Amino acid sequence: MSEAKIIDGKAFAAGLREKIAVEVAAMKKDHGLTPGLTVVLVGEDPASQVYVRSKGKQTEEAGMESTTHRLPAETSEEELLNLIEKLNADKTVNGILVQLPLPDQIDEAKVISSINPDKDVDGFHVTNVGRLWVGLEAPVPCTPYGCLLMLKDTLGDLTGKRALILGRSNIVGKPMASLLLAESCTVSIAHSRTEDLPERCREADILVAAVGRPEMVRGDWIKPGATVIDVGINRVDAPEKGEGKTRLVGDVNFEEASKVAGAITPVPGGVGPMTIACLLRNTVIATARQNGLPDPDL
Repeated sequence: MSEAKIIDGKAFAAGLREKIAVEVAAMKKDHGLTPGLTVVLVGEDPASQVYVRSKGKQTEEAGMESTTHRLPAETSEEELLNLIEKLNADKTVNGILVQLPLPDQIDEAKVISSINPDKDVDGFHVTNVGRLWVGLEAPVPCTPYGCLLMLKDTLGDLTGKRALILGRSNIVGKPMASLLLAESCTVSIAHSRTEDLPERCREADILVAAVGRPEMVRGDWIKPGATVIDVGINRVDAPEKGEGKTRLVGDVNFEEASKVAGAITPVPGGVGPMTIACLLRNTVIATARQNGLPDPDL
């Protein structure tokens, strides 16, 4: 069988960001509105620092307002909740994102629930989770929505496809299931305790791996010709690069799976770039809704 088509998330995300920039320019020109995204970062987590910098840069490149509140690791829950209350009331702030994880003294669920659901551009607020499941208008979690866009671009109509989501997190697994159900897929959710897991995976036309275990999904778990979306980002030792060096791998063994699948996302360069692009998309749509404008076509 020939090698799988590589789904280039980096190129797809660049195209989406271009469309977003055009929409933002039109909002400024026609309505005097500049979408504003505010990110709150508590503590010094290195991965979060890199991610937040990238968000800020891409927000500004799209012509939007970008603000970052950097708070010390010892910030109290009350202090953080007071800041969110101010951001909720600020009309120039259209999207609020609190970077996770938070320090141990802060209750993540309490913080997420304090964000105005209409400004919750991560789509994590319980109100928005409920809206998504019953098919109402709501911000959609960024990573699963990025996966959906790439699937539709690769496969076209998803109606009737058998989809298996490996992972049951609130951030990826559960919203991914909701999105694929809305596309008329037949959806299963599997996880580390699923019996006969390789066999379940082999039944899927679409396999979304979001379990957080490096290269767990092997090539012989893949149905020939299936489309594989690898959400995993795992850092593993790479002695071939030198002592102490690491490399990024997904939850799927790419080398094996690419010989069986019809299409597959690489790691890095697959799902990752789509997450920030979809965050910008959510912010533009939130701005339109907050100002009584129709949803932009993004």
